[in-house]
Amino acid sequence: MEALLKEIESCTVCSSFFMHDPRPIIKASQSSSVLIIGQAPGMKVHTSGIPWDDASGRNLRNWMGISDDLFYDEQVIALVPMGFCYPGKGKSRDLPPRPECAPLWHQRVLEACTSVKLTLLIGQYAQRYYLGNKAKSNLTETVRSFEEYLPNYFPLPHPSPRNRIWMSKNPWFEAEVLVKLKEALKVAIS
Repeated sequence: MEALLKEIESCTVCSSFFMHDPRPIIKASQSSSVLIIGQAPGMKVHTSGIPWDDASGRNLRNWMGISDDLFYDEQVIALVPMGFCYPGKGKSRDLPPRPECAPLWHQRVLEACTSVKLTLLIGQYAQRYYLGNKAKSNLTETVRSFEEYLPNYFPLPHPSPRNRIWMSKNPWFEAEVLVKLKEALKVAIS
């Protein structure tokens, strides 16, 4: 695992697409029992080098009902984005994860993370990649149908503060899904 992480951290496959130096961000261990697959680091995370070190990360930890210490303990939780580097800024938000990253690295990471009991799929990119044709017609329906994907996968929307409107339109998410998420995490971590 250590050699694989060093290899990923020195990856420059997508460097020609960036206006900045690549900085792959990942935390994982062979003993991680929960795997969180997100989108790609934002600029704040690119700068700090700490995964989920932003408002989205605070929201995610709140949804999960866990402390920062537990969240960042790679012996328990692996943090693996679809794209390991900050993809850059688009017109109104960050660009999507680079498509080269997951096919190049994810299988090797999954093979090295031999203790994973639950994988959280954060956002549409992770859900499309891992659920394939089992994903519903849109993210809302995939998240609403989360029980169909258990015990292996737990699909979630992106915890960005920009998703406040989605949260207000879907009160069932907080009332039902987050309760089940915390239960599933308790089982996976124990």
